[in-house]
Amino acid sequence: MHQMKPDIEALSESILAYAMERMRMDPPTIDHPLPQRTLAERVGQTITSNGLGGEQALKLFIDTLAPACISEDHPRYLAFVPTAPSEVSTLFDLVVGASNICASSWLEGAGAIYAENQALRWIADIAGLPAEAGGVFVSGGTAGNLSALVAARFDWRQKSPDHDRQRGLIISSRGAHASVGQAAQVMDADIVQSGGHQLTGADVAATIAALPKADRSRLFAVACTAGTTNLGIIDDMEGIGDVCAAEDIWFHVDGAYGGAALAAQSTRALFDGIERADSFIVDPHKWLFAPLDCCALIYANPEKARTAHRQHGDYLEVFYDGIWNPSDYAHHLSRRARGLPFWFSLAVHGTEAYAQAVEMTLDCAREAATMIEAHPNLEMVTEQRLSICVFRRVGWSPEDYKVWSDALLERGDGLVTPTKHDGETVLRFCIVNPRTSRKDIQLILDTL
Repeated sequence: MHQMKPDIEALSESILAYAMERMRMDPPTIDHPLPQRTLAERVGQTITSNGLGGEQALKLFIDTLAPACISEDHPRYLAFVPTAPSEVSTLFDLVVGASNICASSWLEGAGAIYAENQALRWIADIAGLPAEAGGVFVSGGTAGNLSALVAARFDWRQKSPDHDRQRGLIISSRGAHASVGQAAQVMDADIVQSGGHQLTGADVAATIAALPKADRSRLFAVACTAGTTNLGIIDDMEGIGDVCAAEDIWFHVDGAYGGAALAAQSTRALFDGIERADSFIVDPHKWLFAPLDCCALIYANPEKARTAHRQHGDYLEVFYDGIWNPSDYAHHLSRRARGLPFWFSLAVHGTEAYAQAVEMTLDCAREAATMIEAHPNLEMVTEQRLSICVFRRVGWSPEDYKVWSDALLERGDGLVTPTKHDGETVLRFCIVNPRTSRKDIQLILDTL
């Protein structure tokens, strides 16, 4: 099983050939999910006592399993927040897997960590975070938000022995990602939602002023959003930063989706105030063209995160004198060097290419909004923000939207799913793929 035999040599060639063929597809087939029963009938039992053999297992994946997964890099995949990795980042993901690097500590993965830290430094720089800022790549925004808020609570508890006996409290916006609420649940903390779709400094100040004294003493963080997933709204980070500084509260910014727009000159000013964040996340696998799964978690003062997250044990003592141990900055220990494909793409193409690619998607979203406004059956529901357009089909019921969305995917024309805004079922484009063109948008709009 652990020897490179002739059959494994042949299998490696087949796997590489498939990977290259998939990357050359322009566009890839979008495909669609299949019911559990259908997959059971077509695939059958794959885990057996003697094994299927490499070629048979690969054939099952290529012919049946892969087509039952939607291709997120299709240019008309406009639902949720897609991922559109650059070719070189996808290729380097193969290298990362083959290299079998454990990037938990400097001892084990110094070279990989050095490279990852340069990619983190670029993100910190475009956000305007201080020179000492740093962090780690984690699996996604959920892990990033949880780890940041754990560090925030630990820092709060360090300030007073009374806090050890108190259940913490977080303020967030109503438009915050569900992972912020989930983090509070996992931490057994309370959360108070403030403001409307956009959280402002005035909202936070008013919410704090309305808290009973006992609850004010429990408040340890404000979690704001730099580009909400549903609408693309950026919270008032300057105002919130002022309040957090005055009240001595940890200021966390969730930019999992929207933070990538820091790279674009046309939208950079929308993020003013982010440089004051104590912690910040952005997912390169969303809009910075890295493969899944990759979230950059950055702290203004990494020492506070290390104090909160470092794991202790006799067998871990050899790590403690390391220059930089990524395991110290999030809720994890073992980790793959998931930031390397992103680093490689940045190193190959340069940051200017990244800025241009983000600008392309922003331009496409602005053009899509113009096309929607000109369409006789459609109306924009909210202002077009970042790379998101939210719109309605006049006269449609929730069931009409579902039928249309299902048919679009079944035909292989694209994936656009309904969402809700203020209780109304509507449609939403999220454009993060530089290959998405006016022609792609028009093809979808023509079906409405």
